[in-house]
Amino acid sequence: MRAGKRPGSASGFTYVVMLFALAVFSIGLAALGQTWGQRSQRDKEEELMMIGAAYARAIGLYYQHSPGSQKRFPGSLADLLADSRFVGTERYLRKLYPDPVTGTAQWGLVQAPEGGISGVYSLSEKATLRRRTTALAGTAIKGERYADWKFIYVPRPADTVPAPKGAADGR
Repeated sequence: MRAGKRPGSASGFTYVVMLFALAVFSIGLAALGQTWGQRSQRDKEEELMMIGAAYARAIGLYYQHSPGSQKRFPGSLADLLADSRFVGTERYLRKLYPDPVTGTAQWGLVQAPEGGISGVYSLSEKATLRRRTTALAGTAIKGERYADWKFIYVPRPADTVPAPKGAADGR
């Protein structure tokens, strides 16, 4: 027996305390990682909503600024960068923004009934954190997947000009 040690003393106590501290530290890091991941996803959701609204607004401006009485939607997203239908070039977006959720430049395109693109959506099938319906740029954003969030420009009905008297009965 060595001097200074009593029989039955708690040898290995420091080892058990260190294991317990390591377990508590690991649980704390796991919780921090999960919170950080959710925060990152929320930031991407906010960015998706801002970029989606910018695309819907740009599509609306393209549609509203169509020359003549025949309004039309852009044929591609590149048309929003440089609209050459005028003598001068109109620009509705500075650049084509990537989808913040997927990280790619590829967007899903919503086709307008009369041709062209009326909106965009993310191609991500990932579940959203936001579950409630949000009104954004005249469109309701809802769904449980990012691909369900459609950022669409919906033209308002044109103000109708009253018909001249007698036009309704064919005179």
